[in-house]
Amino acid sequence: MTIERGADPIPRNAGPERPRKAGEVHSKRMMRMVCAVLSAGLVGAVALFPSGAGATPRGNPKYPVPWTFAAAVPAGAENGPDVSPPGANIPCTPSAAHPYPVILVHGLGANENDDWQTMSPFLADNGYCVYALTYGNNASDPSPFDKFGGLGDMVASAHVLASFVESVLARTHAAKVDIVGHSEGGTMPDYYIKFLGGSRVVAHFVAISGVLHGTSLWGLSDLYALGQAYGYSSEEQQFFSGLCAACLEFLPTSSWMEALDAPNAHATSSEAATCPYDGAAVDGVSYMSLATDNDELVRPPTSDFINPRCDSAKSHITVDNILVQDQCPADQADHLSMAADPVVAQDVLNALDPSHRHRVGCFVVLPAVG
Repeated sequence: MTIERGADPIPRNAGPERPRKAGEVHSKRMMRMVCAVLSAGLVGAVALFPSGAGATPRGNPKYPVPWTFAAAVPAGAENGPDVSPPGANIPCTPSAAHPYPVILVHGLGANENDDWQTMSPFLADNGYCVYALTYGNNASDPSPFDKFGGLGDMVASAHVLASFVESVLARTHAAKVDIVGHSEGGTMPDYYIKFLGGSRVVAHFVAISGVLHGTSLWGLSDLYALGQAYGYSSEEQQFFSGLCAACLEFLPTSSWMEALDAPNAHATSSEAATCPYDGAAVDGVSYMSLATDNDELVRPPTSDFINPRCDSAKSHITVDNILVQDQCPADQADHLSMAADPVVAQDVLNALDPSHRHRVGCFVVLPAVG
C-alpha cells in the first residue's frame, strides 16, 4: 500500500492566511499521517492486493476476509471453542491444483474459531480444503474458560492432532495434508511430525510466530530458573502445570523442548530422521517459518527458524525462514496480528504451492489489530 502525500489545496477566496503557531503545520501533518496509517491498518488489505501479488483469489470469493485480528474478539465472544471459522470443516474434495487439505492449528490460549477468522476464509477463497480443530482446552470448564485452548500438555495435544489428521485424510481421501499453525500451532505439530508418524503424511508445515526452539515467554524462563535455585517445590510445579502445562514446555530448558530439538540422524519405528543441524527439521517435510520483530511472546522472535543448512536435496527438507519486516518495513505486526496479516497470508500461499510462487506485496499492518 502506498500512501502518497500531495500539496494541500488552497481554497478559493480563502483570504489572507492567518498566522500559525510554531509547530502547528508539523502537528497537522503528523495527525494526517497517523490517521492514514490507522485507517490502513484497521481496514487492512480488503480488495487492495495488487495484480500479481498472489493473494487475490481466482473467481468470486465466497467468504469475506477481515484483515484485522480484531475480528477474533466478537467471534470468540459469540461462539464456542468448537465452532468452525468461516470456510473450515466443510465437506470438500481437494483439487488437482491443491491436492492436500490444509489443517489450521491455533495458538496458546486460543481456539479454532477466534484464531482463524482471517486465514480460514482466505485459504478457502483461494481454492483450498480447510480444516481446523481446538485442542488443549478443558471442555468441562464453565464459559469462557472452556474456550482457552493450547493450555494442556503438548504431547497429549499432539496425539489429538494425530487423530484429527487421520480423520481429515479419511474424509478427503488425500495422500497428505499441509499444516499451518500460529504460535503454539507452529510448535506442537512438530512433535507430531517427529515422534507420532506425521512425517509420512505432512507435506508442508508453515509456522506463524511459532516456537520450535523455545522462548523466554515474557521472562517466565528466568522466573522458573530463579524458583528452581530457591527451592521451587514439585507441588508448586505441578500446580503451575495444572494451569498451563504447555507454558513450561515452551521453555528452552524443558525436557519437551530438548527432545524436540535433539537431532536424530537415523529413523526408528517411532521417530523420524531429522536434519543433523536442527532436530526440529524432519526429513521429507517442507518448512516455512514466519516471524516478526515485534513479537512480544516469542523471544527471540526468530526462535522458530530452522537452521538453513537443513535445506538439502539429500535430506528432502526445504527451509524458508522469513522475517516479515525484511519483506515489508510497513508491516509492524505483533504476535497476535500475524494471524491476520496480509503479507503473511501471501507467504502462506507461496509455502503451500511453491511451484507457483508470486511476488509478496507490502501493506501497513499494526500491532494487535492488524
